[in-house]
Amino acid sequence: MEDQADQYRTLVRPSEGALFKDRGSKFYGYAFPVTNEEQVKERLEEVKKEHYNARHWCYAWQLGKRYEQYRANDDGEPNNSAGMPIYGQLQSYHLTNTLVVVVRYFGGTKLGVGGLIQAYKTAAQYALETAKIVTRTIDENFILTFGYPEMDLVMRTLKDEKIEIVEQKMHLECTFHIAVREAEADRIFELFSSMYKVTIKKKEENT
Repeated sequence: MEDQADQYRTLVRPSEGALFKDRGSKFYGYAFPVTNEEQVKERLEEVKKEHYNARHWCYAWQLGKRYEQYRANDDGEPNNSAGMPIYGQLQSYHLTNTLVVVVRYFGGTKLGVGGLIQAYKTAAQYALETAKIVTRTIDENFILTFGYPEMDLVMRTLKDEKIEIVEQKMHLECTFHIAVREAEADRIFELFSSMYKVTIKKKEENT
């Protein structure tokens, strides 16, 4: 992946369960888009309910548009034989806001640590191979305020710059909430700041 500081990769939707078999053991891999730890818990519970007879439900997740948080869990398998191989696949695919769960049904033959590492890695890889991955940008949000006479200029500029209008309010004056790719944010701020009778300010979180 091209290294862009204001981009990240994630899943569009959950992937179908992918099956990998080794010496009688079955490993089912699942991948989910998630944005917080509460969603991680919910998806884990769903998988555990579906596979309530399984021996292990191992997983790894990564969260944050800047890949800030991650966790890997072996769920009773030998140390670093399950969670970290799964997490390694998240890294290989450069994914964040993603949970991968691999469910194991024990087949009666021990695989050894090396065999487990390979099995969990492969099941995670299968799950991600079937997933639809999207690259998204990290955006900054601004509020534009202007009168109706400035509408044509503002709309033409937004179209030329391919800027997304998140929300718009048309009352005595016009208020647009716009999302701008982080790398372009300073330039766009200056562009609108220089326009007569158009004001731009950074949107505060939760407003």
